[in-house]
Amino acid sequence: MEKHHQIVIIGAGTAGVTVAAQLLRKDRKLDIALIDPAQKHYYQAAWTLVGAGTYNYKATERDMASVIPSGATWIQQGVQELDPDANKVTLQDGSIVTYDYLVACPGIQMNLNAVEGLAETINKNNVCSNYVNPNYTWEVLQNFQGGTALFVSPATAIKCGGAPQKIMYLADDYFRRTKKRDKTDITFITPGSVIFGTEPFKSTIMEVVKRKDIQLRFFHALTKVDGPNHKATFKIMAHQDEPDVLYYQHRPLREKVVAEAEVEIEFDMLHLAPPQSAPDFIQRSKIAAADGPQKGWINVNQYTLQHNVYANVFALGDAAGLPTAKTGAAVRKQAPVLVENLMHVIRHDGAAMQPDYHGYSSCPIVTGYGKMVLAEFDYDNKRASDPMITRFFDTSKELFAMWILKKYGLPFMYWNLMLKGKA
Repeated sequence: MEKHHQIVIIGAGTAGVTVAAQLLRKDRKLDIALIDPAQKHYYQAAWTLVGAGTYNYKATERDMASVIPSGATWIQQGVQELDPDANKVTLQDGSIVTYDYLVACPGIQMNLNAVEGLAETINKNNVCSNYVNPNYTWEVLQNFQGGTALFVSPATAIKCGGAPQKIMYLADDYFRRTKKRDKTDITFITPGSVIFGTEPFKSTIMEVVKRKDIQLRFFHALTKVDGPNHKATFKIMAHQDEPDVLYYQHRPLREKVVAEAEVEIEFDMLHLAPPQSAPDFIQRSKIAAADGPQKGWINVNQYTLQHNVYANVFALGDAAGLPTAKTGAAVRKQAPVLVENLMHVIRHDGAAMQPDYHGYSSCPIVTGYGKMVLAEFDYDNKRASDPMITRFFDTSKELFAMWILKKYGLPFMYWNLMLKGKA
């Protein structure tokens, strides 16, 4: 069976629903189909707060049918194959959907099997992840009685790169409130060289790390998790003989060297962001970059969001090969640029294409209950704070006002404005 739609959007997450809503606000006559198998749509930006016991998980959830824009067709199927040469999408049930124009925004997938033992131990043995089940993170925090708490970032791009450290700051606060902090050693472990890259936000975050007495370990990539025995193994990627580069606020843990440049650390709690990638069907399709720093991600022009090979294909969101952080805030800036440029192509005035997306992304970094830094930046890793907000607040500082924005303002804007094509 074969169906045809003028515009096919793969993915009905933040990006797909926002783009569909904005397109239909421009022209109700557009024939748009959204392809997504999920029954539920989640506001995942609040899962950090869920993991810290200060937000209700059910409040992050809506029925998918309730967020699909009126006038769009929802095809509740997964994608099996994508053939941009034939303008064709093959669904999981074998049926075919063809298109004139494609918007690819299928989101990101968790690759639990990329770390030995992780798939077997996630959501048990005090191995938790807000990316997988924030309710279990909260359970672990409540049951934690002290010891070594590890917070780990992976060696891949991930959605919301700040999330692995946000829950750490909230955990520190929670342990202090429950009189467990003096029995706890908190360590953040990352394969990267810094905990945050953009000033002045970096300086603020490092002040938080120092104040909270958190150890940082850089150039460490997680390779194995032994959940039952509470051990995590890390490969030291570089600088193993340079402790000043490798550590900040260093102190020994229950650890041992198990091979050259490989260390095993015992833990009482492990929170991690799993390795992540574009979905498999994207990686094996011709719309993925075949090489370079964005290999495996969708090969799009970073300013126009049009595909670099297929003129009738556009992409945004987490699966797009863009050198910026993968966040919902980035989607909010990407969507109007993509919509405008797609409309130019539909009207056959591609020469009017606007290179108007400059890498804006935002990371609301919660540094404790009632405190948040609103880090906004662009492709050049320069501060890109909203000029209106910064007239009233220095968003590079820990502010209660930004916490209120995170907990109440952003969810309201998401459900009532962004997903309706109004923001």
